[in-house]
Amino acid sequence: MRNKVICLLATVALSGLTGCEVVGPRVKVEPPKVKVPVVVVEEQSKHCPPGQAKKGRC
Repeated sequence: MRNKVICLLATVALSGLTGCEVVGPRVKVEPPKVKVPVVVVEEQSKHCPPGQAKKGRC
C-alpha cells in the first residue's frame, strides 16, 4: 500500500512539472537607422594622375 501511495505522489508531482517552461533572455536586433549620404559629382576636374594621360584614360 505504501509503495502505491509513493508512486501516486511521484506521478502527481512529476506531471505538475511538465507544464513548466524555462524562458531565457531575448534579444531583438535592429539595423542602424543611418541616412546614406548622397555624393554629388560635379564637373570633372582637369587633373589627371601621372601616367594616365599617356594611356588615354583622361
